Amino acid sequence: MRNTEKLRQLVAARTALTVPGAPNALFARVIEDLGFQVVYATGAGIANMSLGAPDVGLTTLTEVAQTVAMMADAVDIPIIVDADTGFGNAVNMVRTVRVLERAGAAGIQIEDQVFPKKCGHFNGKGVISCAEMVQKIKAAVDARQDQNLQIIARTDARAVEGLDAALERASAYIAAGADITFVEAPQSFDELARIGRELPAPQVANIVFGGKTPDPGRAVLAENGFSLVLYANAALQAALHASREVLEALQQDGNLNRVADRLASFEARQAAVAKDRWDALEAKYRHEG
Repeated sequence: MRNTEKLRQLVAARTALTVPGAPNALFARVIEDLGFQVVYATGAGIANMSLGAPDVGLTTLTEVAQTVAMMADAVDIPIIVDADTGFGNAVNMVRTVRVLERAGAAGIQIEDQVFPKKCGHFNGKGVISCAEMVQKIKAAVDARQDQNLQIIARTDARAVEGLDAALERASAYIAAGADITFVEAPQSFDELARIGRELPAPQVANIVFGGKTPDPGRAVLAENGFSLVLYANAALQAALHASREVLEALQQDGNLNRVADRLASFEARQAAVAKDRWDALEAKYRHEG
């Protein structure tokens, strides 16, 4: 079964499946090793990790596609890709979908912010017209080669026009052909419940630690009909926190003795990158003579 079909079936179950985010292939491998069924290629994470920059629309399609291709080589589970605004207008969207589909995406998330976009939990966002976004969704749907590739239409209108307008936009995006909709940054449990109750298509919840949306837990979100729950940058935030602690100790002490328990062992590090598989390949193709 192709990963696009796997993702479509998981989405249809509406079990509020937990989907951690990864900014690179190593994080994606850890996510797969822990038994998660889907990984999210996070746009914010790619910007933070690769550029050392905030999520303000600085990444390019080429950079995102390269990251996705490396993830697809490293893991076998479906990858949902954060494609921001599609990197342009409806015509650009056609190329974006084709490039990311070839790179290994099983789902592609696009949003209705103006370019350059901002993190969905930042202030000062703006949105394009609903009519323009509808055309971008139609372009994305037409561009995919595999009809199981999930097109996820996100609206950031909650912060700009209010929840009612965001729900109206999401309904229009479903009518335009989006497989899944994603109302970003609701601000209460009641708003989450309305999203799940009033929109007929599968839904995404995005839980950002320190962000605007409360976390009611997977069981409650499943009861409200959500299909996917993103924790897009939990792993990155954990790694950043631990890295600072270890490096501060190294700078102060000149050794790692005080923070040795914060480090993965050498063996665990090699296991995380499946070194045994590469050793087996080396043995299989070793030239004797």
